[in-house]
Amino acid sequence: MNNSLLKIAIESSIHAGKAILEVYKKDFQVDYKEDDSPLTDADRRANSIIVEELEKTDIPIISEESKQTDYSVRKNWTKCWMVDPLDGTKEFVKKNGEFTVNIALIENQKPVLGVIYVPAKDEIYFADINDQKAYFAELKGCKEADEVIELAHAISSDTADELRIVGSRSHMNDDTKAFIEEQKSITDKPISIVSRGSSLKLCLVASGEADLYPRFAPTMEWDTAAGHAICNAAGATLIDQETQQEMLYNRENLTNPYFLVSNQSS
Repeated sequence: MNNSLLKIAIESSIHAGKAILEVYKKDFQVDYKEDDSPLTDADRRANSIIVEELEKTDIPIISEESKQTDYSVRKNWTKCWMVDPLDGTKEFVKKNGEFTVNIALIENQKPVLGVIYVPAKDEIYFADINDQKAYFAELKGCKEADEVIELAHAISSDTADELRIVGSRSHMNDDTKAFIEEQKSITDKPISIVSRGSSLKLCLVASGEADLYPRFAPTMEWDTAAGHAICNAAGATLIDQETQQEMLYNRENLTNPYFLVSNQSS
């Protein structure tokens, strides 16, 4: 695997993760955006680091924490980075460790490369669609991309004897409850609910720890792009519930429609 852009994304995510942990280990202030979502100094620091490093590639960047380029300009982009410098800020504030750094490369509206770094655990998921394999590694302090790639092992979206659905154990909305009830009527397998914060939900399917992830609540493109690439490389799909096709990116409205992630065998 010798994708220079993947290596830049891996190292950018790790550098951002280090800055995030510096804030995480201290008392920190939580601000709130217009939509009431939390914002911390960790989000800002991580964004600055990632943007500075990705700008060297001369590929335009869409990041949650940067001012968005007008659609009249970005609709002409054939390639762009999609970044969430700190996905799961609510998890970060709760200090439960389930937050990530998400970096994806979009080509012709499709995610072709994805990196999800988990700073609190020093773990990373990544994939290059051209390689058609997704990978996971426990970094143990490694920060160089070549070392990370050497440490990594392939993952795949395997099935199990039960149908494992990603959802909240305590705050499940009516659409998700209805989906689970529907699954009960069409499968002979026992059903279990698995839960994680942030983009780790997508990683559960990619790594074979879950079979279905129905998301019937708002998300943004930067929440899913990296995990989408990883899921695709691991053999899973992320289907837009409006078009019934794979989700597209760099749309005029960066808010995602409802979607379903599936290992296809469930």
